[in-house]
Amino acid sequence: MNIVIRRIEKCDNPFVAAMIRKVFDDYDVPREKTVYTDSTTDLLYETFQTNGSVFWVVEVNDKIAGSCGIYPTEGLKEDYVELVKLYLAKEIRGLGIGKMLILKSIETAKDLGYKHLYLESFPKFIEAIGLYKKQGFKELDTPLGKSGHDACSTWMLKKL
Repeated sequence: MNIVIRRIEKCDNPFVAAMIRKVFDDYDVPREKTVYTDSTTDLLYETFQTNGSVFWVVEVNDKIAGSCGIYPTEGLKEDYVELVKLYLAKEIRGLGIGKMLILKSIETAKDLGYKHLYLESFPKFIEAIGLYKKQGFKELDTPLGKSGHDACSTWMLKKL
């Protein structure tokens, strides 16, 4: 298995969007007011040209199979950034690639001077929630920032 983690390129947009939406289908989570229907999901390369953001994709045997990034979501405090779009295709779940992406995103956030890493998720993403907790994320009672993903009901924060 050949695994490559790299920054997103414009030609990746349709493949990453399709992979993300397939994960939503796999877990049967809400689509409205989520990444599934967010117009930026089809324009991830363009979205992550924003200063202070980075988006990673995982290629497995030359096929897009995962993603994760950091984004300075509107409404977050100055030294906070959001961990966004950690999604893995079914065939690579449980291989440690999600952990690799989280660690790469944490390193990137620190390098960019962020002090806190925030995320939003769903209880149905039980494996991801467990992975976040193992990496030191703590659950919050309320959301931070204005992601527009109001259907999310799990919010977590990690001090970097």
